[in-house]
Amino acid sequence: MLCWCCYVTTVCAQQPFNGNLETLDSTGVPLGWDLSYYHQNTYRVQLDSTIRRQGKYAIVIASDSAQGNSGAFAYQVPYAYRGKLLTLVGAIKTADVHDGFAGLWLRVRDANRSQLEFGSMEHQQLHGTHDWKEYYIQVPYDDFEGASIELGGMLLGKGKVWFDSLRLYLDDIPIDQAPKRLIKRQTSLQDTSYNHHSGVDTILLGGKEQEYLVLLGQLWGFLKYHHPTIAAGNYDWDMELFKILPQVLTCQDNQTLSSLFEHWVDGLGSVTVPSDTTSFVSSNIALQADYGVLFSNHLFSPQLIRKLQMIRSSSSNNRRHYYVQLASADNPVFTHEKSYDQQEYPDAGIRLLALYRYWNIIQYFCPNRALMDEPWNDVLSTFIPLVIHAADKNAYTTTLVQLISKIQDTHAFIQSPVYERILGNYRLPFRAKFIENQLTVTDYYLDTLGVQDHIKVGDVIEQINGVPVHDLVKAYSPFIPASNNATLLRELIRTYLLRGHQQTYSLLIRRDNQNLSVEQQAVEAQKVNTYMLDFGAPKGKEPYRLLQPNIGYIYCANFKASSIPDIEKLFKDTKGIIIDMRGYPTDDMTHSLAGYLKSAPSDFIRFSIGSIAHPGQFTWSSPVSSGVERSDPYPGKVVVLVDEYTQSNAEFVTMSLQSRLGTRVMGSSSAGADGNISSIPLPGNLLTFMSGIGVYYPDGTNAQRVGVKVDQEIKRTIAGVRAGRDELIDAAIQWIDK
Repeated sequence: MLCWCCYVTTVCAQQPFNGNLETLDSTGVPLGWDLSYYHQNTYRVQLDSTIRRQGKYAIVIASDSAQGNSGAFAYQVPYAYRGKLLTLVGAIKTADVHDGFAGLWLRVRDANRSQLEFGSMEHQQLHGTHDWKEYYIQVPYDDFEGASIELGGMLLGKGKVWFDSLRLYLDDIPIDQAPKRLIKRQTSLQDTSYNHHSGVDTILLGGKEQEYLVLLGQLWGFLKYHHPTIAAGNYDWDMELFKILPQVLTCQDNQTLSSLFEHWVDGLGSVTVPSDTTSFVSSNIALQADYGVLFSNHLFSPQLIRKLQMIRSSSSNNRRHYYVQLASADNPVFTHEKSYDQQEYPDAGIRLLALYRYWNIIQYFCPNRALMDEPWNDVLSTFIPLVIHAADKNAYTTTLVQLISKIQDTHAFIQSPVYERILGNYRLPFRAKFIENQLTVTDYYLDTLGVQDHIKVGDVIEQINGVPVHDLVKAYSPFIPASNNATLLRELIRTYLLRGHQQTYSLLIRRDNQNLSVEQQAVEAQKVNTYMLDFGAPKGKEPYRLLQPNIGYIYCANFKASSIPDIEKLFKDTKGIIIDMRGYPTDDMTHSLAGYLKSAPSDFIRFSIGSIAHPGQFTWSSPVSSGVERSDPYPGKVVVLVDEYTQSNAEFVTMSLQSRLGTRVMGSSSAGADGNISSIPLPGNLLTFMSGIGVYYPDGTNAQRVGVKVDQEIKRTIAGVRAGRDELIDAAIQWIDK
């Protein structure tokens, strides 16, 4: 099959769009068209002068007896435009197309040749035999990122297809007449000399170096997200850091440093300050921007500070940004960030870049910056020596993990090959939770290696490989990104306590008031699907059922919105419904259940949203409601069960259901991690995430870190686990029956 996302560097010469295929080049091929599809075709692709829609020629693709299962041709438009929507129209004729489809395709790339959009006629399923007919496809055009357009025809499968009279439009304007956009990119964006190293192998911290590096990190990030020339994409801002870093390291006094920074700022060009800056004092602000010590330090000259103030004011002109955009859900998307993924242990300059990049992303785009236990401004200074002195790839990676953990966000997942190797290849095949502050076995991931003979549900684990569990908790807690203590303990178990490098674990357990030493074999970590039992939808767990003739039960991870009519019938005569949110919903529950349970729409949530124009500032969204006008809503009681496995979408759903008058939430602290997540690539092939929007109840109560509001705290007990009881369900039944 042809590679539809192939990397292409050739561009056609500047000429009018030859969509009618009538202008041929010296080789007899339609001018600008590549009938070889970048030398990948095995199908016959050529001009046809006998079968055509208009003029002298059409292009035919025929599978014949060729190997492979696809053929295509292409045209490239190497210009950037101003517009929003691309439309490709063409006449197509088919003959016995089968085992696939025929049609048009259209792609948009950015200046780095990365694919921004791709569209084809796959969903139209054009196959069989059809006479000439016009078809079209459309894709969005990003007039900030878009730098080139590729288009053509394709045959996936067998048969024969003809194409003729192709036209390309941008916002209904023929592409030859569409307004072009000049891409202003500094030559630094084409300079690859810093792609694999910074030129700084070691950094010595002595007198003022650390203070100077704090100022450099804050200034570098401030300029990155505020200065209009950087927002426009005119600089490789990583490279500019690598250029100035050696100069900062040689500064001997404050005046020299301030002059160096002022010269750096001046080199970026002048800025325009808007006349209206009222948004800075808007009453709709949920979180004010924080600029660290940039405007309060004693090292910068008054003149430099005034210039920074002008840049801060000028950023309100920035509506688009090369390094960050807001997604449709208003969470930030960090674009054009290099991962330096060929180096698991980058040099000192790139390690410092990793710290600067992450610290500034949190400083300017984390909605929960003010909720951390440790002030975020203090973290930069703390971690500068840690990243500089990280001696190898393991030390560097664990330093980043510790840094990420400082934001106390359970959404801050970490993906890293090095980190996976650090954690180990083996996992114990049972599930455990901290119950009554003790590590208690609650279930089995796999029935293997005699685990059910050695380990019993309800066993309390006192030691792991000779180390008391409470000592392991203390040692590993700084490396767990967790919103609250409940999720800290949850992730400690999943990440460290039951995982490691050894295949045999020595466990000291307490069972029936006796201490027992147990040797338990572990399994390969990748063979254990911990998600299915911890958050997911294990086989045999029904999405809904009757617990008693008068009490219904819904389990969130198996729920389907299409089941609502059947649920209404089954629960028609019940006096209460228990909705178990101790898992992760994979289908809509927010509005489907609210439409069944509520008599009218009501507000249940509001958000705080970041800003491209004013980085670091977050403003309130309008409240969001759920429910519909309904004359016959469910009349019985509703209980929602939550615990530390109630996270993100599960918390969102719970907040929606809480807006129904009389709904009771029972259980313990939820995960306290809500809102759409944003990914953050870091040097060394590490990817992490954060909650990208702030989540609040309509009354302004913050749901991040705290979790959802719980009406009645109920926790599982060790005795209940041993007896096979679920105290939360028991308490819910009792309240409904009361």
